[in-house]
Amino acid sequence: MVSSYKRATLDEEDLLDTTSDGVSPSSTMQVTLQRGLGPRCWAVRTPVERRLVLALCALSLALFICILTLGVHYRNTRPGLCLSEQCVSVAAAVTGALDRSVDPCRDFYSFACGGWVKKNPLPEGKSRWDPFNNLWEHNMAIMKDLLESTEKQSLSEAEEKAQRYYKACMNEATIEKLGAQPLQELINKMGGWALSGPWDKDNFQEVLRTASAQFRSSPFFTVFVSTDSKNSSSNIIQVDQSGLGLPSREYYLNKTANEKYLRAYLDFLVEVGMLLGGSEETSHTLMTEIVAFESALANITVPQEERRDEESIYHKIQARELATLAPAIDWMPFLRAVFAPVVLNDSEPVVLYATEYLQKVSQLISNTSKSTLNNYMIMKVVRKMVSILDQRFQDAEQRFLEVMYGAKKSCAPRWKLCVSDTDSALGFALGALFVKATFTEDSKTFAEDMVAEIKGAFEDSLKHVGWMDDETKKAAKEKADAIYNMIGYPKFIMDPKELDKVFSDLDVASDLYFQNVMHYYSFSGRVTADQLRKAPNRDQWSMTPPTVNAYYNPTKNEIVLPAGILQSPFYNHEWPKALNFGGIGVVMGHELTHAFDDQGRVYDKDGNLRSWWKNSSAEAFKQQTQCMVEQYSHYNINSESLNGKHTLGENIADNGGLKAAFKAYENWIWKHGKEAALPALGMTNHQLFFVGFAQVWCSVRTPESSHEGVITDPHSPSRFRVIGTVSNSDDFSKHFGCPPDTPMNPRRKCELW
Repeated sequence: MVSSYKRATLDEEDLLDTTSDGVSPSSTMQVTLQRGLGPRCWAVRTPVERRLVLALCALSLALFICILTLGVHYRNTRPGLCLSEQCVSVAAAVTGALDRSVDPCRDFYSFACGGWVKKNPLPEGKSRWDPFNNLWEHNMAIMKDLLESTEKQSLSEAEEKAQRYYKACMNEATIEKLGAQPLQELINKMGGWALSGPWDKDNFQEVLRTASAQFRSSPFFTVFVSTDSKNSSSNIIQVDQSGLGLPSREYYLNKTANEKYLRAYLDFLVEVGMLLGGSEETSHTLMTEIVAFESALANITVPQEERRDEESIYHKIQARELATLAPAIDWMPFLRAVFAPVVLNDSEPVVLYATEYLQKVSQLISNTSKSTLNNYMIMKVVRKMVSILDQRFQDAEQRFLEVMYGAKKSCAPRWKLCVSDTDSALGFALGALFVKATFTEDSKTFAEDMVAEIKGAFEDSLKHVGWMDDETKKAAKEKADAIYNMIGYPKFIMDPKELDKVFSDLDVASDLYFQNVMHYYSFSGRVTADQLRKAPNRDQWSMTPPTVNAYYNPTKNEIVLPAGILQSPFYNHEWPKALNFGGIGVVMGHELTHAFDDQGRVYDKDGNLRSWWKNSSAEAFKQQTQCMVEQYSHYNINSESLNGKHTLGENIADNGGLKAAFKAYENWIWKHGKEAALPALGMTNHQLFFVGFAQVWCSVRTPESSHEGVITDPHSPSRFRVIGTVSNSDDFSKHFGCPPDTPMNPRRKCELW
């Protein structure tokens, strides 16, 4: 202790100097000992000195705590910049997509996406381009490598079938050699048609059964198996109106505005008829009759915006009653053929979603010539087969699509068509390969945690919904709690035995593409029939794992987020949380809100269609949604107004999803503190959240594609998915400092959830 004190204060020369000034060595030692021995030092202190020492110690401790607290507070309030490689990279991407010359309070879409639009002209052959398309192209390239891999030792039989299916699709030499022959033989087996000679056969019922059962072409109406909306524990036969040759009834009914599309469609059909052996004159006559018949079908088809009230269009009957409703169809032989080998009797329950349409289509069939009906049914089959025939047929279709969607002719490599078709036919076998190659369990855990945070934020907001009564709020929370999350992939695809069992009944050759497609149609029919009367299977997804999309299923009350979308630009675990919440978080919130949109809200927590709302809240809901119907109907693209009623469900989901994700992000900050900002952006992370959300929807489209979207798509165009939602968000206006009455901060805001 003595020597230590000496080293801290004095060296040898200092000690000698001190002694010469009259301080004896003994007195020096005494002071040293008193300072070095704690108890004796404290003992000689006066009471005042002791209190002063204690006070000084207390002040020192308080000062230390203050400094520590200020440091933590500074770190949380000024977290600095994220300078990791990922942060620098994404900052550059975000910055490059911006157009800072635009005031975000006047046009947030152009502010967030103006730079992206300038740098992303439409790729050749594309009618639209956006981050979804870009990510799908990325996923397809991965799937191509997996399908072409020669490593066989670890593949299941189902995965090998996917590779064989792809290989047969890529076998262009065989496809070109066969030409139109496979389809011509198929048509002959169905009884032929007027294209190749005189035709006057009384075989309407047989052709209808074959077209529907063997080739899933659905002429006149569509029949399928799905969950009974009013008994979600069982699958049931369902009947609905079917699609037309063009994307929407509007193309047929408004002939003046859509003349070029109708002409291109007719030209396409005529060319296909000639490729199948008909003369130009005969083909033109036959196809003109078909387009006229489709126009009559379009006239009785119910517009989608009039079909949103599912309670009003749901109609359960017994199969025998179909004969009275639509007598032009021989229903029991038809249903037995479609759902073979399941045994059906005329008491089988059937749900109709187009009762009036079925009555009218039966009358139309009765008043139309046998030849025209046959030509139409055969053409429905032919349209499904065009893309699997030789290049002449594909070129004919491409010329039609160029007019239909405004896409410039491209020389897209065949592998893209084959990857896409393999995903359609054996998507869960291919999905197993994709998941093993790209998807980590960390991503699944992250997604599950984030869904929980979004759900918690939604439920918290639910407490403050002023137009809803407490009893209905309680039931709504129970429904939100009960939503089941399906993340990444269905479990069975990771079990080779289970995966092989699913595809065991599908035969796939490695060199006969047309034959493989026919086998797939038969296989698909058997799978559908096998589901009848059984409980719905949660492992049966409507999207394959590589898909860049997500959905909500009301009869299962579940959210499905495939592995394909759990990637940038929607999610990256190394990005700031602001971008993840603004990207995949809004997607999650969107799907969750579908449980409470104008259609999803009528299903209860168990997935049953029933009235679980009090009448007062149901009426208030309709009044609240009218605001959105009017808001979006005032938007227009290329001088064409949007249909706010048709897009209502998606607009509700967009608005609710944005709000829930933002609140979840704020909750995350409250728990974890503010995160580091991205460099060079000059914006807060709250602002980054909204920019990240908007940039997911950056898009370019041809005018023709925009027109088709306005007519057919239940989603609003990308631009209005951004400005429609942020203009309803007080949080957006607050963080961007938008003055009242600016375009992005109108005084009247539409708010539901």
